Amino acid sequence: FDEFFGYLCQRFAHRYYPEYLWQNDQKYPVEGNDWTNKVTYAPDVIHEKSLEFIRENKDKPFFLYIPFVAPHAEIIAPEDEFLEMYEGQFEETPWGKKTGNVYAGNDYGADNFDVAGYAPQPIPRTVFAAMVSRLDAQVGEVMDLIKELGIDDNTLVIFTSDNGPHQEGGADPDFFNSNGPLKGYKRDLYEGGIRVPMIARWPGKIAEGSASQHPSVFYDMMPTLADLTQTTLSEPIDGVSFLPSLMGQDGQQSHDYLYWEFHERDGRQALRQADWKLVRYNVLTEDFTTELYNLSNDVGEENNVADAHPEKVEELLGLMKNARTPSEIFKFEPRF
Repeated sequence: FDEFFGYLCQRFAHRYYPEYLWQNDQKYPVEGNDWTNKVTYAPDVIHEKSLEFIRENKDKPFFLYIPFVAPHAEIIAPEDEFLEMYEGQFEETPWGKKTGNVYAGNDYGADNFDVAGYAPQPIPRTVFAAMVSRLDAQVGEVMDLIKELGIDDNTLVIFTSDNGPHQEGGADPDFFNSNGPLKGYKRDLYEGGIRVPMIARWPGKIAEGSASQHPSVFYDMMPTLADLTQTTLSEPIDGVSFLPSLMGQDGQQSHDYLYWEFHERDGRQALRQADWKLVRYNVLTEDFTTELYNLSNDVGEENNVADAHPEKVEELLGLMKNARTPSEIFKFEPRF
């Protein structure tokens, strides 16, 4: 990256009214914010900087990555037209009392204020909906700008998410049916935690209304961008270019399998090979579980077929045992 603007610390990135952001290696004060007063909504500042970057670079090739932080915990938004759209539409349960969550109710200006916390929210459903609509409007402004500048037909736009819906800070994914038919949330290794939408748009290159069932992961992004720009990567990585799928072409290479691990909550693992999915929970304890699903007819992972296919369980367990590279930094010793 030649230029950076935004949050450097993920704890700060859970707060939408920070005292400062970062522009490259310099602190960028956010007007009026001092961890007590909530004046300037940081996502709006990042959005305006993104639009400014597009205008400044419209006459040459550029790569722009905009990690929108909303909607995410904390659940908070300005009192403006987006909030007014949903006022009074939902039954609400205020969020913020101390209920075992050490971060709950940690408001700006409170005596116990901790930047790692979340502000309390009396109307979390209303505010969450407003945050989603704000995101939608900001994405629309990006799309409108590239059309206005005449670079629409020569710009590939990809919109996706990093994980399934979260539950922190008063978010209510069940109420909004955020996962559709998928099971689980953020931190789960069921499809609801790791399977996310991805939309790609490139007029004249990607067929309008087309879809692909090719499973890809985020480490596929680098080889795809290298493929697009006819660049050779300096070192081999595990990723596979999904450019053929984007373009509707034949010859798409597939992963032999995909592997995930999660180190919290007593350890979790998952491995997908074609339509087979092996899911293991509590793998750092003696009470680990092993489940097998066939995603071709059970995308909601409701029917554990491990007992009916012991040979497939053993095959995928064998792959899982050798899937990770041992690390002194990220130590993880699951039980099998």
